[in-house]
Amino acid sequence: MPRLVASFGSAAMFKSKANAAKPKARRWDHLISDESKQRQPSSLKVAMKYFHKDVISLCGGLPSSDYFPFHNISLKLPVSPDFSESDTAITGQTLTAGKHDIPEDKSQYDLAVALNYGQSMGCPQLLRFVTEHTEIVHQPPYSDWEISLTSGSTAALEVALRLFCRPGDFVITEEYSFSSALESIRPLGLSLLGVKMDERGMLASDLDQVLSNWDPAARGGARKPYLVYTVPSGHNPTASTQDLERRKAIYEVAEKHDLFILEDEPYFFLQMEPFVSGVTHQVSKPFQPAPVAEFLRNLVPSYLSLDKSGRVLRMDSFSKIIAPGSRCGWVTGPAQIVERFIRHMEVSAQKPSGFAELALYKLLEENWGHRGFLEWLMFIRAEYTRRRDIMCNACEAHLPAEVASWTPPMAGMFHWIAVDLHKHPDYRPNLSHDDFLAIEEKVFLAAIAKNVLLARGSWFRAEVGTDEKLFVRATFAAASAEAIEEGVRRLVG
Repeated sequence: MPRLVASFGSAAMFKSKANAAKPKARRWDHLISDESKQRQPSSLKVAMKYFHKDVISLCGGLPSSDYFPFHNISLKLPVSPDFSESDTAITGQTLTAGKHDIPEDKSQYDLAVALNYGQSMGCPQLLRFVTEHTEIVHQPPYSDWEISLTSGSTAALEVALRLFCRPGDFVITEEYSFSSALESIRPLGLSLLGVKMDERGMLASDLDQVLSNWDPAARGGARKPYLVYTVPSGHNPTASTQDLERRKAIYEVAEKHDLFILEDEPYFFLQMEPFVSGVTHQVSKPFQPAPVAEFLRNLVPSYLSLDKSGRVLRMDSFSKIIAPGSRCGWVTGPAQIVERFIRHMEVSAQKPSGFAELALYKLLEENWGHRGFLEWLMFIRAEYTRRRDIMCNACEAHLPAEVASWTPPMAGMFHWIAVDLHKHPDYRPNLSHDDFLAIEEKVFLAAIAKNVLLARGSWFRAEVGTDEKLFVRATFAAASAEAIEEGVRRLVG
């Protein structure tokens, strides 16, 4: 394990020996943008490969840790399976990170290293953990996959867009998509192609049809799209989850049309048991995790695990499964693409916060290990399943079926509710889009007047101005059970 300041790391250092026997990914030179092709490695970061314990460095401007005003930090962390906040207060383990734990042989990682400059793939200590996690969960079917830590998936998406796209290109996504993703795509001079959806997410048939009939002249001269951005599990905002059959069908279309897939999966581990009307799942106390193999077997496989060509860049994040303020995640994909990704990171975010990397290392490596982390994921899945049930049961109890309809979520944190536009007193046939938005705003403000804040469906529409149905997005992520029930009740009170 490299333990010096600004040490290089890569997934290749930590993969199992069995991985080497797999075939290699194909090359993507024809899809990489001119901007990305021009990026060269950071001269100062490359110079650190010559640095070792016997070298006196007068090269890089790495401050002396003597002047870091942090002697140690302590973290009280939950111990599996006592994950609840109340249990942690009683049984939690306190781990301390000191400034010089590495030379004192107390830890593989310390404040002196974590708080200095580092390489843009992230610290090797945390990179090793997520590499091993990736093999345990996904087992990519090709050998030369790589990983880079990120400053969260929104930042990772912006890097990926610039890696692949040039102004005037179209990016393919679901007809409704994560608003921050859309707001990242449009200012780059890119257009959005929204593919139709059903309760299982993006329709492979519609994706194939649009691409098979692509006419550059009808699209302002734009070349045929080749980049797909998708949230397959617990989709934001629609809460749809692509089953294995749908993922395989979309991947086949990607093979047919030579598409590259950006797989954004913050809710992958929040896949739930089906909703049963009138039933609320209970989280056992003490929590009783399932066997790890059973938990993993019951997850819908990722695109990364299906990716025989190396045409997927998977974006994982600690935001929804640990804490969003960590601003830390990781991307996994073919080495060629991840290398280009790192070149961009070197001149933008550089790397995740050292405080976050160190806290996550203490939590994941020194406290939980892989088994404990997966048991934590089982715990939060159970908690969000309970919250999903509370939300859906409240909607069944209070919302009039002739006005509101929905499909119960199978993953994630969101509830997507269709509101019958025809029931609004301002509705009339052949509404203009401005009139549609006016009705949507009245629905939004009516909820605000009752002290309930919902998200408007049009905020998530990929192709602006094409809304035909009225939706609102509710979340069951943070409000208490009582607040969820009361918030839904207020909407019709």
